[in-house]
Amino acid sequence: AAGEPDFDTPDHIKKAAIQAISEGKTKYTAVDGTRELKEAIINKLRKDNNLEYTLNQICVGTGAKQVLFNLFMATINSGDEVIIPAPYWVSYVDMVSLFGGLPVVVECKQNFKLTAELLKSRITKKTKWLILNSPNNPAGAVYTCDELKDIAQILLEYPHMNVVTVEIYEHIIYDEKFFTIAQVEPKLYDRVFVVNGVSKAYAMTGWRIGYIAGRSDVVKAISTLQSQSTSNPNSIAQAAAAAALNGDHSFLKERTRIFKSRRDFMVKELNSAPGLSASVPQGAFYLFVSCEGLLSKSTKSGKIINNDLDFTEYLLGDHLVAVV
Repeated sequence: AAGEPDFDTPDHIKKAAIQAISEGKTKYTAVDGTRELKEAIINKLRKDNNLEYTLNQICVGTGAKQVLFNLFMATINSGDEVIIPAPYWVSYVDMVSLFGGLPVVVECKQNFKLTAELLKSRITKKTKWLILNSPNNPAGAVYTCDELKDIAQILLEYPHMNVVTVEIYEHIIYDEKFFTIAQVEPKLYDRVFVVNGVSKAYAMTGWRIGYIAGRSDVVKAISTLQSQSTSNPNSIAQAAAAAALNGDHSFLKERTRIFKSRRDFMVKELNSAPGLSASVPQGAFYLFVSCEGLLSKSTKSGKIINNDLDFTEYLLGDHLVAVV
């Protein structure tokens, strides 16, 4: 149930960290990240996503979680609405609420993805943000180019809205090609903020490096907040992250193949279990499992399973299996 790969950080990334220590790169860096790492991020966004950014449009933080937190702290005023497609990563709602924002959770029944029609139905004058997460945690849904174009057309009608697109699972993708919304609709460029990091693809969860790319005035505000909270991200981890982004990516293909074989096995086994069903995720490394077929049934001890929480407590109490 932990949101991290069970693979180890690749050796060439570890060596870069060791070299950074040997070379004395153990001091404060610029609050928003080293030039070396920011240039690696700029090159990555150009190469992988066909997006152009400059140094003052990038802020590096202690994980994607921190830069997202800082983004909302810098931009959300009391009463601002944030559209959050469900299923969603657990922290989105709490982050928005913490700064006085109103989470607008939209249940996405169709392949667990937000549609243009659903989006339009929830936009108000107070809507400030839409959060897009593709590949999605926890459903593994991946937005296609056409789906993003449809969403973009709605956003173009509402110039007061901004988009934060969380792309931390970008390289862990199976049957689809990855697209990001500013790539498919360049007119949204100034309103889109890309959040990514090295935790998942490079198995670097403990290194704590994430980044945000977007409009320079907002990124400056994020950096200012960071300067009064955590200061710069770890200097050694930044050197390792630069090596990850600039280095050999061939290992990703083999790791994705292994993830896919595990996915196929788990989907098959879970779907053969009475009362359970799992959709096939197109990315990330989670299965979003329905236990609807078990509702109203009773456990061996006689407890009725009324909802998903009852089922998770049954798994934990009777079988020592932890799920989210």
